[in-house]
Amino acid sequence: MSFRGAPRGRGGGFGSRGGFAPRGGRGGAMQSFGPPDQVYEMGKFVHAVEGEMFCESINPKLPYFNAQIFLESKTAVGKVDEVLGPLSQVFFTIKPSEGIQASSFKPGDKFYIGGDKLLPVDR
Repeated sequence: MSFRGAPRGRGGGFGSRGGFAPRGGRGGAMQSFGPPDQVYEMGKFVHAVEGEMFCESINPKLPYFNAQIFLESKTAVGKVDEVLGPLSQVFFTIKPSEGIQASSFKPGDKFYIGGDKLLPVDR
């Protein structure tokens, strides 16, 4: 059997049929454009930990990872970084946005989240 054309199988390289192609790909990240129309109470500030905000959840639903967090005035504060604890007492951390200092908040300050970024506990 003679060998004609491009090699087949696993080989190849960048941009070939069988290899890794650094083109667009499927989907992509959705970007959020501004604050949501309505925000819901998500949690209250407990204390600052290594430049992040450690908060106790006061919402019966769970926040999505990387969900944008706001103040009541819909000013963006940061994004959800980690969700911790049992379902009966959920805690989460917020990675602050550029220019926001975690130490500038005091215990009890409330944070808010868009309704589309909440996950029911039963899921």
